[in-house]
Amino acid sequence: MEKSSENRTILDIKNLVVRYVTDKETVHAVNGVSLTMEKGEILGLVGETGAGKTTIAKSIMRILPAFAGRIEGGTIAFNGNDILSISEKEMQKLRGKQVSMIFQDPMTALNPIETVGDQIAETIKLHEKCSKGEARKKAVEMLEMVGIPGERYEEFPFQFSGGMKQRVVIALALACNPLLLLADEPTTALDVTIQAQVLEMMRQLQRTLGTSVILITHDLGIVAEMCSKVAVVYAGEIVESGSLEDIFAHTMHPYTIGLFGSIPRLNTEDRRLHPIEGLMPDPTDLPKGCAFCTRCQYAADRCSSEKPADQEVSPGHRVRCFKVQEGAL
Repeated sequence: MEKSSENRTILDIKNLVVRYVTDKETVHAVNGVSLTMEKGEILGLVGETGAGKTTIAKSIMRILPAFAGRIEGGTIAFNGNDILSISEKEMQKLRGKQVSMIFQDPMTALNPIETVGDQIAETIKLHEKCSKGEARKKAVEMLEMVGIPGERYEEFPFQFSGGMKQRVVIALALACNPLLLLADEPTTALDVTIQAQVLEMMRQLQRTLGTSVILITHDLGIVAEMCSKVAVVYAGEIVESGSLEDIFAHTMHPYTIGLFGSIPRLNTEDRRLHPIEGLMPDPTDLPKGCAFCTRCQYAADRCSSEKPADQEVSPGHRVRCFKVQEGAL
């Protein structure tokens, strides 16, 4: 049984530590993150801007800034192989073929002077070792799969709307049927109608291709609709993780509770939202203890001096909080 579980694991990150180092300061972007994904799962990474979500994704892709970004600790096992120990040439074979990423801004992810079809065909030809004609045919199929007519193959990115460019980026990311898709705010700046269409398309493609997905978002509504597992990220740490039911129905960490308190609800008579007071700590000067202690209404003296461990409070549900572990919350 244990061997079977290992075979289902597509991604296993242990104690990942990432820093951005400059001449003036060191940004502690990711601080001991651990997470595991099984094949076919959709994992939601949730948290405020600057929490470290995109850095986690870029670490998996090994596309951190060349001079500033440094992975200083931990392991990332993809499909059983430690991708931090392989050469850049071997990593290039994985990117696009087995691991792909939908970037937050589709305009910066596309080459403005190449047609959208040629950009998709180039990726296919690189990884599939097929002829130019075969790559073009597959690129047309991918465009049509995401709802773009094949005759638009010869058009350039500026000829597409924001929602259509995002569809092109998704087609580009899925062109070689990757095992793992990293979707960084894939619906940012899209209107709600296009957002719903893009999410439904991603869901259908995930079911069809069996692709595992890490969905980075601020929107808990999207998480509820799309994800089977959730990890809540704060100041470079996963403070709570578990199944969708664990996070939504059995919320435990004060930060996660605060996130849900900031959401408007139609079934209550509250006239005001309840935002989390304060700001995230400066990543160049993190607190010695719990990173959330300066904003937490339940914080005790211990919280400011000791860092809580990540503990399992129920099967699969993990929380990094002294109060929860003591049963006080």
